[in-house]
Amino acid sequence: MRATTKRGRVLVVDDQPANLRVVSALLERQGFDVALAETGEAALDAAEAEPPDLLLLDMMMPGMDGFGVMQEIRRRELPKVPVVFLTAAQDRGLLLQAFEAGAVDYVIKPFIPEELLARVHAHIGLKLARDRLEQVARERQELVNLVAHDLKNPLTSVVFAADILASGTLQPDRVPRYLQVIRESAEDGLGYIRRYLETQASARGAASARDARVALGDVVEWIIGRYGLQFEDSGCRLSIGEVGGAVVAMDGLVLRQVVGNLISNAMKYAPGSDVDISASAGAPGYWQLRVADRGPGVSRDRQRALFTPFARLHDFDPARAGASSGLGLSLARQIVSNAGGQLWYEDREGGGACFVVELPEAAGES
Repeated sequence: MRATTKRGRVLVVDDQPANLRVVSALLERQGFDVALAETGEAALDAAEAEPPDLLLLDMMMPGMDGFGVMQEIRRRELPKVPVVFLTAAQDRGLLLQAFEAGAVDYVIKPFIPEELLARVHAHIGLKLARDRLEQVARERQELVNLVAHDLKNPLTSVVFAADILASGTLQPDRVPRYLQVIRESAEDGLGYIRRYLETQASARGAASARDARVALGDVVEWIIGRYGLQFEDSGCRLSIGEVGGAVVAMDGLVLRQVVGNLISNAMKYAPGSDVDISASAGAPGYWQLRVADRGPGVSRDRQRALFTPFARLHDFDPARAGASSGLGLSLARQIVSNAGGQLWYEDREGGGACFVVELPEAAGES
């Protein structure tokens, strides 16, 4: 199978082999990637296997004609592909029927090569331009999802600390700790925004990512400062096990974002449970950071989709409407994978959930 060129891929469907040879030679000389089919059924199979950027479709064929192919394309919900009918008929009613079926244009056979090429260039150009616009729209939506999700945790901490301060029940000597939570949470939120809005494709940004490093002890210390007060307020314990001096190859702000999401999930889905954090050596050259709770854990059927976008750990709770977007674990795994690591779930021995973040050791730390 030929690789698709930048000019686009054209699927030509005609029951006459001679027509296929002529059209194929004409298009290939122009740099198009061309696939051929002599029947409607073969065309549908080819379109499903590798969707083309344009379909040149003979209107009248034995068996499944062009109209049948168009109807089946709709039924199978194949990706939207512009269709140009090739037809020897000049019946106005048939041409109107072709447009009603979804065709974008038609070419009368025997065709003039220059006319066929002009129409192919025009419709493939429109298709590729539409694809580029859709890709830009998807990337922008992904960026919005990332920023919105990552701002949720620091803003939740700001609201928590502000509510405690506003309650008037806080001892004066504890006020500075809550003010510090507000300040640091706001700084983290600004950091997330800067990281996503600054260009990540620059050579400087790439070098910075390669040289990133953070001590796991520093991340755990940040977790205690950020979430310790919330655990105290709920009567639960945030327990820190052995961490040691491990240093991993990941940006500190990014790793805090990942671990903070795991802590937030534990607080949300295992309310009233203590949470344990520990670090240990993983595979050779890797370190693991484990976040474990004594909540209900994750059922077997949900584990399969645990890290897919918009999946939730448990059934939706109307009392917490809007509390979870279902993006957190999916984004966290993507971030860890981009850093050369892994994120997975384990059932905790004795009951509960355990999430493991495994990251490569920073260079020079062995």
